[in-house]
Amino acid sequence: MRNWCRSRPTVGGLLVALAGVELFFSGQLDIGKFHVQLGIEGLQATIVPIALVALGILAIAMPVHRIFYGVIALALSVYSLIGVNLGGFVIGMLLGAVGGVLVVAWMPKDVAPEESPDDSVTDSPSGEEFDAIAATPDDADESQDEHADEGAKRPLARGRR
Repeated sequence: MRNWCRSRPTVGGLLVALAGVELFFSGQLDIGKFHVQLGIEGLQATIVPIALVALGILAIAMPVHRIFYGVIALALSVYSLIGVNLGGFVIGMLLGAVGGVLVVAWMPKDVAPEESPDDSVTDSPSGEEFDAIAATPDDADESQDEHADEGAKRPLARGRR
């Protein structure tokens, strides 16, 4: 179980799902006569939390698409500030934003940056091969130099005539 959890953005996904649960229940709360519900008759107070729970579960289930899920979760969390009870009284928004950032920032451990062929150093027993190449001028280089000089003398056209 430990290896499975380490191979996925578990903490970020759980925070995003927890933010969705908190946002959902903050929309259903009545604190005395204080009931804040913004949006089209509370539709956003139901859809945004359900979407956040789904994004949290999907980020854990399919870590390949973690960046997409994390960005959408972050955007929905920030939107919940104006769309769902001030972001679940700010707690749900903060949980969702931190969870979304953790989902985006997570990387699997077994992925290592690949070495490009230019970075590898080839060992040569002696530098004679490179000296021989540098000592003989190439005809293609000379023709490129001639064309470069002609291009430098030509004025640049500005606008249409």
